[in-house]
Order: sequence, then C-alpha cells, then structure tokens
Amino acid sequence: MAVFDHTASHVPEAQVVEALAIAQESGCDAVIGLGGGSAIGLAKAVSYELSGGQLFKKQTAELAMLTIAIPTTYAGSEMTPVFGVTRQELEGTKRKVTKRDVRITPKVALYDPLLTLDLPPQLTASSGVNALAHCIEAVYSKTRNPLSTASAVRGIKLISRALPVCVDDGQNLTARSELLEGAHLAGVALATVSMGIHHGTGHVLGGTASVPHGVANCIVLPHAMRFNADADPAQLAVIAEAFGVPRNGRSDYEMAVAAADLVREFIYQLNVPQQLRDVGVDKALLPRLARNLLLSKAVLSNPKPVTSENQATAFLEGMW
Repeated sequence: MAVFDHTASHVPEAQVVEALAIAQESGCDAVIGLGGGSAIGLAKAVSYELSGGQLFKKQTAELAMLTIAIPTTYAGSEMTPVFGVTRQELEGTKRKVTKRDVRITPKVALYDPLLTLDLPPQLTASSGVNALAHCIEAVYSKTRNPLSTASAVRGIKLISRALPVCVDDGQNLTARSELLEGAHLAGVALATVSMGIHHGTGHVLGGTASVPHGVANCIVLPHAMRFNADADPAQLAVIAEAFGVPRNGRSDYEMAVAAADLVREFIYQLNVPQQLRDVGVDKALLPRLARNLLLSKAVLSNPKPVTSENQATAFLEGMW
C-alpha cells in the first residue's frame, strides 16, 4: 500500500507523474480517492495511466483499473467518466485538459455524511453550487436524455433545500445526507451528457487563472444560464419549476430568465464570490481566457454556439 496525501487543486500534471510513480513502485492494483474533486480526479488520472492510457496522447486505456472514490465534498467526480489535468504550457501559462472515457468512472463510490460535517461553510457552499451546476447543465445539455433529466431535477430539489441549511449548520446530519444524495444525482445526470459553456469556463478559470472550481461555479452559473436562455428556454423553464417557481402565465423564455435570476440570488445568499475581480482575476487576462474557451470541447458543445473570441470575451467581461 502507498499513500499520496498532498493533492493540489486542479490536478497539476506534475502531481499525476509523482503519484503514478509511487503507485507503480508499490505495485498497486487499485486506487482509492478520498477527499474532494481534485483528490478523486487525481485517483482517476493515476488509474487511467496504470491501465495503459496516456493523458495527452491519443492512446486510451486498454483495461479498467479498480478505482474507489470516497467523496468528502459535493464535487460529483465519483460518478463521472471525466477528469481534468492542468499542464504547463509555453511562457509559464497553464491550461486544464480534460479526458473522457466511460472506463474512468470509479467502480465503487462510498458516501458517509459524517465525513462532511467539518467542511467549512464557504467550501460547503461552493462545492454544493458545483453539484447544482451539474444538474442545471445536464437539464439543458444538447445530449440530455430522460434519465439525466430526471436525476437532475431531483438533484436540484434536494440541493436547493439542503445546501443553505448545511452552510448555516454544518453539523446537521440530515441536511448533509440530503446534500450528498443531491450531489450523487448531479453526478449521475452529468455522467451521460455533454457539458456546455458553464463547465468549460470553470475548467478554463481553474487551469489558467487558478480559480478554485467550486468558486468558479458560483461566479459562472447565473451567467451561463442567462447566455443560454434564448437558445433552449423550455429546458431552463424546467429548472425554474424544479426550484418551485410558478408559471403564472409566463412564457418559457420568461421562466428561463427567472431561473437565472433565482440562481443568482440563491448563490448570493450563500456569501460566496460572484465576480471574477473578487477572486483576483486580472481583467487583462480575459482575452487569453477567451482564447482558451474556444479550445474547450465543453464550450463547443454548448446549446448556444460560441464562435468568436469577441463573443467569448464579452461573456467573461459580464462576470468580471
């Protein structure tokens, strides 16, 4: 048995190399990820490499190494066939590269709400919004399906009810259990659909600007919903209804806008950052971030096409 216990955020490529060497030296035949999304993401990356894959080449894993995930946050990585690794590029810049393969999904996920009781309020809030974002993006994904939508809608209901309670009273075991259930359903929903501009932007902000992924979700989510409101208003109306917003004769587009406004207010009440400037992102960095957005497979899969650097820059300026 070997232990790697200094996981950094956004899974730096150097840590994958380091942890992989330890795993190979010890002859590991299974990998356990215990912790938040980065810890589980690192476990998935190491498992993938041990199975014969190559992260940044076309060669894919031939076998499926046993991966066990024990989440202590609400990131949902334990249910998805995706992981991201941040690599250094030219001139010291960084970019997060994602890999998707159904064999990456952990074979076993263990949930224990007792492990989440000491999660600080802000980390609870940002991680919980991450789970909420999984649900929301699954609902309007271009590749949505009845199972993903049903899981996402149920997840929205659980998360919207439990998350504020967990932020106010972290020792509430009932709310913590509900939030874990909602995060699980969020992961289930996202596992079978393509992502969009929300998660693509989150990955870019993390890999290039070092914004914590949960915090990036808090900033980006209402803007992504607004951006897509006129592209798929019927599906965003479903999100509003999951939050309990009554129709009252409103059109799908009006419900879509109401959903974005409600989510913005919901996040505001959690006392987390809501603007890029609040987390140290220099406005001069926005053009580079915009260029990286156009390289994201998730952004290219968004319901509303993102086709130019000017469009991507304007989107980012709206949240700066």
